[in-house]
Amino acid sequence: MMKLKGVASMKLRSLLFVPGDRPDRFAKASASGADAIIIDLEDSVAVDRKVAAREATAEFLSGDRSVPVFVRVNPQDSHLTHDDLASVLPYMPDGIVLPKAEGARSVHWLRAEAAAVADSQDGEAPLILPIATETPGAVFDLGTLREVSHYLAGVSWGAEDLPAAVGAATAREADGRYTAPYEMVRSLTLFAAHAAGVAAIDTVFPNISDEAGLSAYVSRAARDGFTGMLAIHPSQVKSINAGFTPSPEQIAHAQSIVDAFAANPGAGVLQIDGKMIDAPHLKAALSILARV
Repeated sequence: MMKLKGVASMKLRSLLFVPGDRPDRFAKASASGADAIIIDLEDSVAVDRKVAAREATAEFLSGDRSVPVFVRVNPQDSHLTHDDLASVLPYMPDGIVLPKAEGARSVHWLRAEAAAVADSQDGEAPLILPIATETPGAVFDLGTLREVSHYLAGVSWGAEDLPAAVGAATAREADGRYTAPYEMVRSLTLFAAHAAGVAAIDTVFPNISDEAGLSAYVSRAARDGFTGMLAIHPSQVKSINAGFTPSPEQIAHAQSIVDAFAANPGAGVLQIDGKMIDAPHLKAALSILARV
């Protein structure tokens, strides 16, 4: 039985994609300030470059790493996943990103594939970050991810493949906000991640030149309960990290709530600054402090 690699408590505010066939960008991505990088073997790599991408990724993983490194493998229906895993698992990436995941069964499938290619059944298995909404069926399987939460580094979603799968013209309104169907999918992903007790990772903001739009998107994601976000360019990392890092004021307020309950262990409801606080406020405060 493969043991899990111990990265479940990893801080994942920002996860930066870098194409697997561009090893010249690996060092820059690692130095970007991102909490983790995702070397991509899927969408950003042409079919005739897959082998080169695997080789470059394996070589990078075999060296010293300054940040956690995830690898996005190709999806189950591509028939490329086995070769992806065979190339990278010997060098123990910190996590595997699984595109087009369909709930718990996809996680079980990936772990079985990993076990099949592992040098030893007693080896360590990287945690899995499923991109969990890229097919229509996947939306209905989100709730099953809580059954495999101990295998997960987090849960994320995608806003590009799903519209294509259902023939939608776009997932966004003219102002950049998601249309109602995709706003619903985003919300379901958020709740699925929290139900599983793992990181809730919002999808990418595609316009790398719109700094104001990115900042607003990150603020909204953090407000709604996401704990991190995918990035597609190093220039996005600073704003993402800032948006998912509690402010000094938030930290101080959270600490005051924790201290108040610690000083009154039998209390169910307390008052701070004229406002009533109870168990949900304490839970939220502890969550904020855990992100410091």
